[in-house]
Parts: sequence; C-alpha cells; structure tokens
Amino acid sequence: MHTGSEVPPGGTRFALQSGMSHRSVEVIIGRLATDEGLRRRFVGNPAAVLDELCGQGCELSPVEIRALAALDQAAIIAFAEALDRRLQKVDFRAHPNERGD
Repeated sequence: MHTGSEVPPGGTRFALQSGMSHRSVEVIIGRLATDEGLRRRFVGNPAAVLDELCGQGCELSPVEIRALAALDQAAIIAFAEALDRRLQKVDFRAHPNERGD
C-alpha cells in the first residue's frame, strides 16, 4: 500500500490521484516521435497542438498539458530522427517530391 508521499512504481502520484489515464500522454509522445507534421506544428505552437489533441478526445490534466508543452523540442526532434524511417509518418506538405507521383 502506498502513502500519499510515495510515488508508486509505473506512474506518478499525480496521475494516480487525478484518475486521468497516462495513456493520452504516451500516445501524444509517440505521435510526436513518429508524425512529422504533428511534430512540426508542435514545435511551432505546442499549446495550439495540445488544445487540438484535447479537442480530438485526448484526456489531459492541466499539469500534463504544461509538462507536454514544456518538453525539450530538440530532444523530441533528435529522438524522432533516431527512429527507423519506416516507423515515421511523412508530412508530404514538407516534402512534396517524396510522394512518388
């Protein structure tokens, strides 16, 4: 049993106390890593992208929104670049010659 001052394994104390699913945070971080268009828009305006994602059904607490908006954008980009290209969703608006037309 965990007391209020302990952080239980596998989650944060806030996530457990708020009843919010950590799943939305994981999904958003995954999308930022694999979706070039979303990542580009996030780097330009994190608050607008997070608001859009919440409007699409992602459940985020105010603390999670602030934490995601404060992510190190260079680290997100570096992580995305380290992933195998086959896992990436290409933004064809940014790369019009890669469509294969």
